[in-house]
Amino acid sequence: MSQKAHLLIVDDEANTLASLSRAFRLAGHEATVCDNAAKALELARSQSFDLIISDVVMPGKDGLSLLEDLKAQGVSTPVVIMSGQAHIDMAVRATRLGALDFLEKPISTEKLLLTVENALKLQRLESENRQLRQRLGKHEIVWTGETMKKLMAQIERVAASETRVCILGETGTGKELVARTLHERSPRASGPFVTLNCAAVPAELIESELFGHEKGSFTGAAGRHVGKFEQAERGTIFLDEIGDMPLAMQAKLLRVLEEGEVERIGGDKPTKVDVRVVVATHRNLESLVREGKFRQDLFHRVYVFPILLPPLRERKEDVPILVQQFAEQVCAQNNWKPLPFTAEAIEELKGNSWPGNVRELRNVIERIVIMNPTTTRFDRKHLPPLVHRDGSRRSTGTEFSTLHQARAAYERDYILKKLDDNHGNISRTAEVLGLERSHLYRKMKTLGIAVKE
Repeated sequence: MSQKAHLLIVDDEANTLASLSRAFRLAGHEATVCDNAAKALELARSQSFDLIISDVVMPGKDGLSLLEDLKAQGVSTPVVIMSGQAHIDMAVRATRLGALDFLEKPISTEKLLLTVENALKLQRLESENRQLRQRLGKHEIVWTGETMKKLMAQIERVAASETRVCILGETGTGKELVARTLHERSPRASGPFVTLNCAAVPAELIESELFGHEKGSFTGAAGRHVGKFEQAERGTIFLDEIGDMPLAMQAKLLRVLEEGEVERIGGDKPTKVDVRVVVATHRNLESLVREGKFRQDLFHRVYVFPILLPPLRERKEDVPILVQQFAEQVCAQNNWKPLPFTAEAIEELKGNSWPGNVRELRNVIERIVIMNPTTTRFDRKHLPPLVHRDGSRRSTGTEFSTLHQARAAYERDYILKKLDDNHGNISRTAEVLGLERSHLYRKMKTLGIAVKE
């Protein structure tokens, strides 16, 4: 049985309202009817609908103005626009304003019911996606210490505004995660979040990526391409590593920020864009300005509200909760039961300098969880060699002065892991390692591993 939907139908023709509502009710849906945009807006704000279907031409405000008002007031219900006077420009405008579909009258009942079914499927997928993101915690910042508490208070305050934000911090500190948090806690949360890494796009392609191009505007432009700014309409665009943007491109970005409009390569007229801009960099922008590598006028446009993310080595109090979160994420992705890390393992992880910051910690936790599927908890022996503050590599806190010591430590960790995998059974462990049982006994004695069998 198909899902039942609550629909709002907006049309100034009584016959259309009667026939559409009857068709939807026969199909098992609930329909509320309305003959003008003002009343429709009031209903949409006070009631919950699965889909709004609106005509374009009506007395007073038309259907496109209604769609614009709905989006402006944060109504997230999908909207289908229909018209008996349809033309391409009208359909394009409806799509740009966020319409789910544009239908030309007369519309068959079968087509309308199919549109409703597709809208419900889309809503269900979006709901499942939100739940999955919440379960995996990918877009959630976690902390326990005062450093991040103060930072999160700043993020909460600036998120509600339209202020441009510049996120600063070392590689791997979570700059994109902060940008997503700013978007998701802003009035633009229902709009798109579009990202571009300025350092990852070749200089000759970055203008097309940002502003788009028309068909035939340059060699290889086989069709029209909508740029990131237009894709982010009524949402947020995140320009990562803006310090690596070429100078020529900086001038064009400055114009967009000043004028609020973009022009596609090969286009003949600018397009207005309503986008919040958030940027990030691991570089010192003020130094780049002094060196002539970053425009001073652009700096003042993007450096309005700076947020400095601390490296992980300066927020070690957050390591335990980060370890827990990352382990739970990996286990959830693989449908495994989450397992704890011992206090000794956590202390060892806290002692690391983490030059790759939170990203490096997550990668290490993922490797530990995946490589030890049979353990009941993660201990120091499960940790890989780590880079500490002084730059030396250690395993479980041991420094090595000779290759022999390093090799012995690796053998010890490896045997301990295999013993743990086989629940301390020496015979089975020897078989897995390809050793005679007596040979493994001698090796364990040499390496200082207690024999418990």
